[in-house]
Amino acid sequence: MTCFDELVQQFTPMIHHVIKTLHIHKDQEEFVQIGKIALWQAQQRFDASKGQFSNFAYAYMKGEMRKAMTKVNQSEERHVYPSELFWEVKVDEQPERTLELETLLSYAAGLTAKEKNWLVCTFYHQMTVREIADQERVSLSAVKKWRKQAMDKLQSQFH
Repeated sequence: MTCFDELVQQFTPMIHHVIKTLHIHKDQEEFVQIGKIALWQAQQRFDASKGQFSNFAYAYMKGEMRKAMTKVNQSEERHVYPSELFWEVKVDEQPERTLELETLLSYAAGLTAKEKNWLVCTFYHQMTVREIADQERVSLSAVKKWRKQAMDKLQSQFH
């Protein structure tokens, strides 16, 4: 057995402990591999003058697993995988949707182009402030400002 194999055998319980403390329930085998890779990297980077290897390895593994969790979470947030039912049932809503947009735009008289854009993105496309900011390549505060101005104008229109 090589030196690293012995190290893996010795630290496997620690890898599983880190997985448990981070409450990782999905893809556990993948995180075991991430733990083993982190253990190897920790072995390469360890400086004995700075403390015990077990403490360094634990912190290093936990950090690498957290980074991996962040990547997985970001990926899941960005990608939506519709259910099979979504692909089977498709109703033509186009005429109704066109009427919805026309109705929505009828309330937009007196709004600036940016305020109209906020109105349509929010109520027609069901977008969040963050999504609108990303799409328009502006700050969140800019979109919030459009929202406030549009809401003020719409409220004054109906009072």
